[in-house]
Amino acid sequence: MPKYFYNALIDTGTLHMIALSGMNISILINLAGKATLFMGKKISIIITIFLITIFTLFVGASPSIVRAAIMGSFSLVAVYFGRLDWSLLSLFLAGGLMLLFRPFLVYDLSFQLSFLATLGITLFSINTKKVASRLLYRLLFPVLENLRMTLAAQIFTLPIILYKFHRISLVSPLANLLLEWVIQPVMVLGFITVILGKIWLPLGIIPSWFAWLLLSYMIFIIEILAKIPGASIKF
Repeated sequence: MPKYFYNALIDTGTLHMIALSGMNISILINLAGKATLFMGKKISIIITIFLITIFTLFVGASPSIVRAAIMGSFSLVAVYFGRLDWSLLSLFLAGGLMLLFRPFLVYDLSFQLSFLATLGITLFSINTKKVASRLLYRLLFPVLENLRMTLAAQIFTLPIILYKFHRISLVSPLANLLLEWVIQPVMVLGFITVILGKIWLPLGIIPSWFAWLLLSYMIFIIEILAKIPGASIKF
């Protein structure tokens, strides 16, 4: 990766988008759940947890991925038993188990940022049932939800970012709002490209075109926002 683009990712607060994180586990749970729901809730949850385990082993058990994998698995078990409000409990159970076996993770930056970002998103979650009847909210829900999650994660991780990196991105909320929706289709298209390309290389070229379009859009937005004067303030 060119150094200028790496710096642009930092200046726009979008470096997390190219890193494996809990977002990838969430996408996997969402896609696997939808694809296997017809098999029944129990079988679907077992298959999804199995895929989470395989994915974690395949990409490497980094602290953020392990935390997300444990938390995702706990959440699926909670769904099976009809407990839909276990998000906060799952987070602390996941963090506690990891620290029990590897106490020095408490000093790991990846673990700190991942835990605090998830804590912020969980604490500032919205009960959508209470606002489901509001037509305007339902129309704007994808945008508002994306903005809420972005701001919640950034607020809770801000102290560590300021302490460790001595900088703050002022365009980060806008950058994440414009780019967050790209991550899931890129992940899916990349997976399809790899599978079809393994079967027959020309087949993999077709989905890669669509992935290329989305990635080009992502790169364009990051480079444009990084050029804004005062996009990132260093201390």
